[in-house]
Amino acid sequence: MADLVPVPGVMLARLAALGLDVAQILARAGVSSAEPGPPRGRLTTAEFFAVWQAIEALADAPDLGLRLGAEALAQRFDRAALAALHAADVGDALAKLGRFRQLECPEEVTVTRVDDEARVRCQWLLAERDPPRLLVDATFASMLALLRRGTRQPIAPRRVELTRRRADAALLVRHFGCPVQFEAPTDLLVLPAAALAEPFVRHEAELLALLLPGLEVEPAANGQRRPLADEARLAMCRCMCGERPSVEKVARDLRVSPRTLQRRLEAAGTNYQQLLDEVREQAARRLLTRTELDAGLVAFLLGFEELNSFTRAFQRWAGTTPTRYRAQARAS
Repeated sequence: MADLVPVPGVMLARLAALGLDVAQILARAGVSSAEPGPPRGRLTTAEFFAVWQAIEALADAPDLGLRLGAEALAQRFDRAALAALHAADVGDALAKLGRFRQLECPEEVTVTRVDDEARVRCQWLLAERDPPRLLVDATFASMLALLRRGTRQPIAPRRVELTRRRADAALLVRHFGCPVQFEAPTDLLVLPAAALAEPFVRHEAELLALLLPGLEVEPAANGQRRPLADEARLAMCRCMCGERPSVEKVARDLRVSPRTLQRRLEAAGTNYQQLLDEVREQAARRLLTRTELDAGLVAFLLGFEELNSFTRAFQRWAGTTPTRYRAQARAS
């Protein structure tokens, strides 16, 4: 597992807008460089923690982590949360969040059901110490903002458990709207188990327009249905965000059996894997050339389990890496 954690430039820009000296933060953390922003674009877990410790020391604002987390979606620097917005429900969103976080960096998000509670834990797998206070606050605040935005409901946690000593209790209780327990064994965001089934208001049209522009609104000629291959493409995109769309799931979306879907696709001169490859390739090329999404988020949207798997598939499609393809497309 690579010990690399991305630090989005937009997050550093937000810190600067709040009046913090980003260069001083990086220098205090021991990761300063001659170039603006974090060196290499990614930091080790220890360096990432040091940056958050430096922010805490220099900002002297107990609510900064909460503010950064709550506005992360609006500022578009919590890419994992943005990816999870295209989930079916709260449980699915947390699962997608966990898959993307592990794809992007050595962090694990787990949800454990105990009686009528769902206990959400974010664990840094390569950390040698507990994560900084502001980082924990930002993580839980961002997660709660995601769930509220996705469901459009005022989801309230049962409680928040924190390993730190008691401090700023009133501030935390006011933000999360629930009791806060200090000196806990682990940092947890505890939700009612029933909240896991709360449906997300799907951003399906937005996602389909991004992956297959035009097809999702293209009227069928003479009032007839689209060809099955086109219907399958749309179903693949509806099922694809954050997971590989299985033939069973796509067939269920089209209200046919997997065997019937396979047989009808073969009669049309194609097959399921060939069609999925085609959809992923077209979407990957479009996302790399027409958006600022990094390769990790593109891989997640297309349902790849690992960035390396996406890179190998893209090299097979385009003969080059996603990063080089984007650079060549922009140069031309």
